[in-house]
Amino acid sequence: MPLRLSSLFLRTLREDPVDADVASHRLLVRAGYIRRAAPGIYTWLPLGLNVLRKVESVVREEMDAIGAQEVHFPALLPREPYETTNRWTEYGENLFRLKDRKGADYLLAPTHEEMFTLVVKDMYSSYKDLPAMLYQIQTKYRDEARPRAGLLRGREFIMKDSYSFDVDDAGLDESYAKHRAAYVRIFERLGLPVVAVSAQSGAMGGSQSEEFMHPTPIGEDTFVRSPGGYAANVEAVTTVPPQAIAYDDAPAAQVNRTPNSPTIETLVERSNELHPRESGEWTAADTLKNVVLSVTLPDGKKQLVAVGIPGDRDIDIKRVEAGIGQALGVGGELDVEPASDEQLRARPEIVKGYLGPGMTREDALLGAKSQSEIPYFVDPRVVPGTRWITGANVSEMHVYGLVAERDFTWDGTLEACSVRAGDEAPDGSGNLEIARGVEMGHVFQLGRKYAEALGLKVLDQNGKLVTVTMGSYGIGVTRALAAVAEHYHDDKGLLWPRNLAPADVHVVATGKGTEVLEAAEAIVKEIEDAGLSVIFDDRPKTSPGVKFGDAELLGVPTTLVVGRGLKDGVLEVRDRRSGDSRDIARDQVVEELQSEMSKAVQPESAEGR
Repeated sequence: MPLRLSSLFLRTLREDPVDADVASHRLLVRAGYIRRAAPGIYTWLPLGLNVLRKVESVVREEMDAIGAQEVHFPALLPREPYETTNRWTEYGENLFRLKDRKGADYLLAPTHEEMFTLVVKDMYSSYKDLPAMLYQIQTKYRDEARPRAGLLRGREFIMKDSYSFDVDDAGLDESYAKHRAAYVRIFERLGLPVVAVSAQSGAMGGSQSEEFMHPTPIGEDTFVRSPGGYAANVEAVTTVPPQAIAYDDAPAAQVNRTPNSPTIETLVERSNELHPRESGEWTAADTLKNVVLSVTLPDGKKQLVAVGIPGDRDIDIKRVEAGIGQALGVGGELDVEPASDEQLRARPEIVKGYLGPGMTREDALLGAKSQSEIPYFVDPRVVPGTRWITGANVSEMHVYGLVAERDFTWDGTLEACSVRAGDEAPDGSGNLEIARGVEMGHVFQLGRKYAEALGLKVLDQNGKLVTVTMGSYGIGVTRALAAVAEHYHDDKGLLWPRNLAPADVHVVATGKGTEVLEAAEAIVKEIEDAGLSVIFDDRPKTSPGVKFGDAELLGVPTTLVVGRGLKDGVLEVRDRRSGDSRDIARDQVVEELQSEMSKAVQPESAEGR
């Protein structure tokens, strides 16, 4: 049956919703595909569900093609499996937690590694049962602190998550390769250009990890790529450290007065003014900036850490978050923010603006073992023998010529600095360029982390119990729909790729009287009998201008106008993307539309590297 606008559950809006900050959010709401229910939570209306099911169908077909089998788990899950893997605490405040009437703890699942692992453990016990690949398309929940951009970052969303189970690492490699290839095909069919980039596994754990990043200016993720093919999320970029420098003949460090110099800018200015050097002016790159950060641990407690970075660089909080859990030995991805003034005042060894590596007043000069309990990490560019200007832990005093390793030590290195265009790619493939993007999919080689925690073992060919190795593979289904809407639109409305559009043809009946409407009814039946789907604007008292405006807003690729030319046996076909129009003969409408369908816009290629 055609979707008749006279009865379809639909209201289009002429004005943008006030809370929408990206085009996909504005247009999906205005065109009546979704409605806001709460911050980051949306109601799906008939047209939105229509498109969503088509996105899901593409994902299902490609997952089925690699031999994965679909299952479906509940979204409401007990605490115990997540407690066993420590993710009840590792997920922190992003986890929706609740209690039932008996006081038992539950969560709304953000992802389902534990449940997949347990169901395979329950049913399989031999290497003969493996390999296995299972997937689901299901609603997930994450308590985003700042939901934004409509469906691109919501608190409730639909995701396809799949999991592979193999006896050995060679099997995992094969399952991973199958999923990766399937993802490339999925994004090609959705018409979304993507770049596969190296990534951090975060709270998921595991070893090899790649994200499929859709380049877009509105993306909240940053990734890099080089002319030679290197690509990575900035959180996963590893710094190419300089060579260590011999320091046997390095002169002793000196403490100098540097009044009114609490910032790198003022320190450089005072240094050139009061302590010039013969070899050239001091620059920010000569300084070691020590930054105090507050880390929220899995148990909710706050831990201060200090990080030393070259003064010409800025701290990248996301990069710190990606690595600080491992650096502190607590695992997971932890929330990080600059230490507050209150936290700094509570630690008298911290001299704000003049903090040095020692962090102790007792021996302000040079590298005495820190008396502070604050862990101190350095950027990989801080290597033995490098010389720095840095704080002396005394107000208005800095140390000059402080030599790394000789004068101060550290608790570990941490990728903490922002990545800049022109930085060297870690694989030697050239200088990096910076791009913005939205993460559309993520594939992980989980290894044995969850299988070991939950006891998933099988008997191998020798009758020996071995731990199963796993892979985890996710695609944001609702995010993919939003990304398509973001990528394919103009100032008039949506521009759906033909395979995702809510209908093949949008039929608009214009003109007064019943003759045009009756003719349009007959034409719609012919089109549907030929196997094409139709949105039919049969509203009798709506002006042509409003009808055409709604057709442009809804974004169906082909519009068929039944109107003034009908008396001459002529109809008008409009191409939504190009704006071109042409007349066709009434008695050849089906043939002409079928020909139009064959001209479907080819989706943009997915760049799976």
